[in-house]
Amino acid sequence: MLSHSPTRGLWKTILQKPHSCAFSTTSPIHNTAAAASAASIASAFLSRFQSQGPQIRKQVLDANQLQLLSLTLNRPTLHSYPPAYHLVYFTPAFLETELGADGTDMSYNPESPFTRRMWAGGEVSWPRDARGELNLLRVGQEVKETTTVLSSEPKVVRKTGEAMIVVGVEKTFSNEDGVAVVDRRNWVFREALPTNPPQPKRESNNLASLSQSSNGRTKPSELVSSTPMEGVYKRPYNRSAVTLFRFSALTFNPHKIHYSVPWSQDVEGHKNIVVHGPLNLISMLDFWRDLRYEQGGKGYADASLIVPQSITYRATSPLYADEDYEIVLEKGAEASTVNIYNHSGVVSMKAEIRG
Repeated sequence: MLSHSPTRGLWKTILQKPHSCAFSTTSPIHNTAAAASAASIASAFLSRFQSQGPQIRKQVLDANQLQLLSLTLNRPTLHSYPPAYHLVYFTPAFLETELGADGTDMSYNPESPFTRRMWAGGEVSWPRDARGELNLLRVGQEVKETTTVLSSEPKVVRKTGEAMIVVGVEKTFSNEDGVAVVDRRNWVFREALPTNPPQPKRESNNLASLSQSSNGRTKPSELVSSTPMEGVYKRPYNRSAVTLFRFSALTFNPHKIHYSVPWSQDVEGHKNIVVHGPLNLISMLDFWRDLRYEQGGKGYADASLIVPQSITYRATSPLYADEDYEIVLEKGAEASTVNIYNHSGVVSMKAEIRG
């Protein structure tokens, strides 16, 4: 990662807990104008959404969207929804003129200036009934999404003094049999960029020196023991710009850091366009499912029916297009620990999968 990137330092501060998002290098808001503004705006934001109550949308899960995601991930087409594949449904629906300067939708934004959003982490769970049975989402079902704002907290980074707001949101997805997925997300809202931000210094991407053997794709069956240690496995990735474009299109996510090199580099200070956090979340769960299927889960019709109890995750630093990275999974007695490492060995995302 770039030591001078204006985004890198913030990524490294992000830690996540269920229901909230804390920062390892943050302290209570200091008595400054920006901090006071953050506290006031955070309080007003929470009051506004709590007074409105849960936001409800309904949608029929169509097969075409599932097929397109499967093609994007280079995986077989399915009829039921593997863990986290719900992320390509209930997408934002706004005119371009209603988007933020960075392309993000502003449906759950606090007031200005805290309008620049980052996906920090969260927890997804798949409830079981009294008999321990799952309620799976399937093609053709009408599903109800219920969104509730849980929290809105002002924070400040000790090192830089930057004030921000951390918003916790819960989304439940229900079909005719009840709740199928509970998705809690933590979003960080930073101050908006200046109208004409100075161009940050950047190192060369050195993309030519990186392995391009995967051509942006990873074979689903590629399960490799990463060390002589029993129970530790890895899977290599290298996400192409095409893959990121497709995922942005599927999620109807016009955030410019995922497809605009000039914006990502010259405005946000990244090395290249950034791999989506939700895409990495799906990749971790796909790896976990494939491993379970290969090691004793073949009683299932297919790996899509293997569903954990929950996953908690947090982003710690960005991953970039056309750079090698790998997911490393360590199996435990009750949970699996999953880390994503970039090509320099820096942890970019951490997760725990239970079930």
